[in-house]
Amino acid sequence: MMIDTHCHIYDSEMENAEEIIIDAAENDIHMILNGTDPKSNREVLELASKHDNVHAALGYFHTFADDVTDEDITLLHHQLENSNVVAVGEIGLDYYHTKENRDAQINLFEKMLELAEKHDLPVIVHSRKSMQDTFDILKGHEVAGSMHAYNGSAEMAREFVKLGFYIGVGATITHKNNRKTRKTVREIGIDGILLETDSPYMPPEEKRGEMNTPLNLEFITGKIAEELAMSEDVVVEITTQNAKRLFGI
Repeated sequence: MMIDTHCHIYDSEMENAEEIIIDAAENDIHMILNGTDPKSNREVLELASKHDNVHAALGYFHTFADDVTDEDITLLHHQLENSNVVAVGEIGLDYYHTKENRDAQINLFEKMLELAEKHDLPVIVHSRKSMQDTFDILKGHEVAGSMHAYNGSAEMAREFVKLGFYIGVGATITHKNNRKTRKTVREIGIDGILLETDSPYMPPEEKRGEMNTPLNLEFITGKIAEELAMSEDVVVEITTQNAKRLFGI
């Protein structure tokens, strides 16, 4: 069994979502589908109710920060009571494209973390060009979780691990110029790592130009095993236990 802790396999992102989910099930792959807005959250809940290998993470992404309403927050609060929900996500901050709405992003992020605390759920956090703000905000909340697609320093990764967070490692670890992620993996070790694909985005080096799917986890586990000088079976076993421990799967 492997667990893809972060992907977006639903109709608003692709045409063949259910086909991919069934293929993953046949390969003993479980996945946590991450919603980002009211529409995708509904899709995630529907798929989780139909497929035993699908688990739901619901949240509002930074791109929704300027539009979220009190009614949206109330809706999410009720949706998080669903038994198929294992996390609040995808949530977080992203200053890569714009910092003009920084305050709105932070306000939304805080609300998402408060909901996670109320429902006693872990969080799945996106942080791009916003690592220090993300860290400072998380320190103020009683939450554990995953740092999705982590691209910060190895030193900062260790600080997130101290807060109770795992580092989400995806297929970018296979990209030839991505020395930073490989260094982070070596620094924190297997006990601090979760597997993720971010499907249908960010395929491995071997699948450049193709749509990413959870079946590509094998490329990620292979590279992690290489970096940590351990067997791929051990990588799969420990990262699966990490995910089960964090998300209660």
